Amino acid sequence: MIRLPMVVILAGLLLTASACEKRSMSVPPSSALKLMAMDARPQQRYIAETHEIEIITPESELQKSWESVVSFCGTIQCEVTSSKIAARTGDSVPSGTISLRVAPQDLAKLLADLQQRGKIAQHTTERQDETAQVVDTDAKVKNLTTFRDNLRAMLTKPSATVKDLVEIQQQLTETQEQLDSETTRRKILANETEKVAVALSFHVEESRRHAGALAQIGDALSDSGSVLAESTASLITVVLAVVPWLVLIVPAIWVLARVWCRWRRKRTTSPPSTAAAL
Repeated sequence: MIRLPMVVILAGLLLTASACEKRSMSVPPSSALKLMAMDARPQQRYIAETHEIEIITPESELQKSWESVVSFCGTIQCEVTSSKIAARTGDSVPSGTISLRVAPQDLAKLLADLQQRGKIAQHTTERQDETAQVVDTDAKVKNLTTFRDNLRAMLTKPSATVKDLVEIQQQLTETQEQLDSETTRRKILANETEKVAVALSFHVEESRRHAGALAQIGDALSDSGSVLAESTASLITVVLAVVPWLVLIVPAIWVLARVWCRWRRKRTTSPPSTAAAL
């Protein structure tokens, strides 16, 4: 009579433990839920964006427009990486270039300012996905950092021999060099993906395109000098090529002329033939 209730109690305990075990297996812990949530989130993309813009401006406004863009870049999250301006020299027309990097949130401000500096003749945009390179570099930096820290910890162990310390120090130096290289590469990628590269080129307006017939006449007059010079140069080339042959041609012609004259003279002064006299 006493064993039956004990059996029932033990069976109930076993069922309860089994249910709890199944429940614990079916419900993941909070850390696992966080990892699952992280995996479910879309991966961040790292895009390198580049803009190439050509600006046409009057020649009198070129210097001012170029300086205005450089000044405006200092008022926003922007940095000038290179700049150049060339004045008119001889046949070359003035021009200017500016290379800069601007924060994505300030790109619209920069483009709006460029609209006031001249006519946008061309605007080319290029985007390149560098996510794989960034993720790979981050993983290398993390692994090399962990390996370097482990090597430093091994140097502090009292059981390490002199040979072990030399090998560890050599490996630590090589690891630090690789880590520095990957860290520098990561900074370059960050500069390319976190800021927008903008390449500006300034050109002056060609007023002769709108001058009509008078401009064409002026172009013809200005080109006449070069045409005359080219013709004179061609003539000199021909003369220099023919002069060496004149040394042989002129005497030969003179000799042939003398022979011809003698032959003609003999023919006219020769007596009539016998047949003609009869």
